[in-house]
Amino acid sequence: MAAFEYFKQHVNKAADLLGLTDAERTALLTPNRVLNADLTIPLEAGGTGTFPAYRVQFNNARGPYKGGIRFHPDADEDEVSALAAMMAIKCAVVGIPLGGAKGGVAVDPKKLSQKDLHLLSREYVKAFADHIGPDQDIPAPDVYTNAEIMGVMLDEYEKITGKSQSGMITGKPLSLGGSLGRDTATADGAIEVLKALMQDRHLETDVLTAAVQGAGNAGAQAAHLLYSMGMNVVSIADSKGTLSVEGGMDVEKILMFKESGQHIPDAGDLIPGAEIGPSEAVLSAAADVLVPAALEEQITKENVESITAGIVLEIANGPVTPEADDALAARGVAVIPDVLANAGGVTVSYFEWVQNRSGYYWSAEVVRDGLKSTMIKAYRDVADFASERGVTLREASYALAVGRIMDAMKARGGL
Repeated sequence: MAAFEYFKQHVNKAADLLGLTDAERTALLTPNRVLNADLTIPLEAGGTGTFPAYRVQFNNARGPYKGGIRFHPDADEDEVSALAAMMAIKCAVVGIPLGGAKGGVAVDPKKLSQKDLHLLSREYVKAFADHIGPDQDIPAPDVYTNAEIMGVMLDEYEKITGKSQSGMITGKPLSLGGSLGRDTATADGAIEVLKALMQDRHLETDVLTAAVQGAGNAGAQAAHLLYSMGMNVVSIADSKGTLSVEGGMDVEKILMFKESGQHIPDAGDLIPGAEIGPSEAVLSAAADVLVPAALEEQITKENVESITAGIVLEIANGPVTPEADDALAARGVAVIPDVLANAGGVTVSYFEWVQNRSGYYWSAEVVRDGLKSTMIKAYRDVADFASERGVTLREASYALAVGRIMDAMKARGGL
């Protein structure tokens, strides 16, 4: 099933809970604008390359569009549309005044040079410059893009507009107006939500075990934080395989190994009793908390029965399919949904935009405290709604968000 179809299922469940009309459902499921372009650049290795590019602006009833730009060979209009829609939900879940957008370029960045990627970034901005900006649509990093790419995009936008506009993009280098705390915000926010759920359930950290899928920025930070909390991390995976240690592992040692340019399973020789398996083995690891922090559609109807964790913390976007989600709910597994769990990134992006607009920059402590209070409040709203209505945390998240978006649309006279 296509990614956007998953989103429709979640929205329709929320609409049923809220008693929305067909017209209201249609408004929620229809993007405001879908932009397409073919970006052609000269390649440093010779010849030219042409890459399909997308920007989907889903809903701006609550504020300017907001969403990342990913460079990935599988990026297409359906995926970008689904992610844009989820951004609108995500911003509403955590109560920040932004809408939803997403961008993508169908490219394998590993096959391009740094010069090629910079040229591609500039062409992306040229293609969509009329539709982005600090009051209209604010991009950010996503899969295989980073602060460096955001800096190049900012430079190109300011050349086009002829003025300084640091607020047109977030996730920038600190030297260009980026925010302290942005680099780890996604995982930081997710762990705050996890701790709030554990407190609700009277769970002690030091008796729990965890498995983390993904050792990129978010996955590595999540593993670091779980380990720092005293939780036993018994399994961790990257794209090359899974490393498991029954009694728990020295996460800092593993992450240092990964940062040296090696792969997670290669560290097995350094750890007594370590077991090496395929990348997907982490999903069925014997752990209390499972953290999918890699790609979409990792837990499906085909493998859901092998999941042993009682808590699933979705740091990746869409790692659990709707059928698998229903199966986990039927077993009483608490799934902390992506639209809540990974909203720390867009929350600190919002903080960055606010700082850019005001010209006043916050300390790391102020950012951290703001993120923590935002995420805990969002969790409390979702958990209370779920308890009152007898629904899952995902259903509660979508229902709350949809209600807030509908309120904004009605206040504008749009329905």
